[in-house]
Amino acid sequence: MSSSPEHRFFCIEGLDGCGKSTQINLLCEELGRRGFPTVRIREPGGTEISEKIRNIILSPAHGAMNFTTELLLYNAARAQLLNEVVRPALKQGKVVLADRFAWSSMAYQGYGRQLSLDTLRTVIDIAVEDLWPSHTFILDIPVEVFRDRAAKENRVADRLEQEKHDFFNRVRQGYQQIAKDFPEKCSLLDGTQCKIDIHKNILDSILAHITK
Repeated sequence: MSSSPEHRFFCIEGLDGCGKSTQINLLCEELGRRGFPTVRIREPGGTEISEKIRNIILSPAHGAMNFTTELLLYNAARAQLLNEVVRPALKQGKVVLADRFAWSSMAYQGYGRQLSLDTLRTVIDIAVEDLWPSHTFILDIPVEVFRDRAAKENRVADRLEQEKHDFFNRVRQGYQQIAKDFPEKCSLLDGTQCKIDIHKNILDSILAHITK
């Protein structure tokens, strides 16, 4: 898993409800104000093909989906997004901010689904090639906080959100392990902190990368 030679590709990770979208919104606004053109993406999704794959993956109607099928679909959507959106944006010198990337596959399909990590890395490498974010910020929240925030939104849970508590505990632990295993590529942040404090932390780190 080599890092991208680009210094303008960043990712926010974590359980749903951890504040990824909020942080990306704040970053887009502030980076734009400072004169850095930005592109925001989400996974799965971001292209016509990838959005159709997203609908297949997350539909509660597809409860019988095999875990390996799930892994392959995520990475098919990822490969399309990288080649259609991310690579061109980076070549144009834009800052790319991702709402999830391949670390999600490690956390959800690797630790959550308990698929072989070796198999997982092989599949991810095919989709990603050498294009990993320069740095990833993992917003860590307890599963109970994720559930509380989801309940307040009063929306229908998608296929993954319908999983049991133990699954999300494994996912959270997976993210924590990823941060330990890849400290130069991933930072674990307390997602229950004030959103402005989190924003300042992430912004400072990104500015240090893109102003080198």
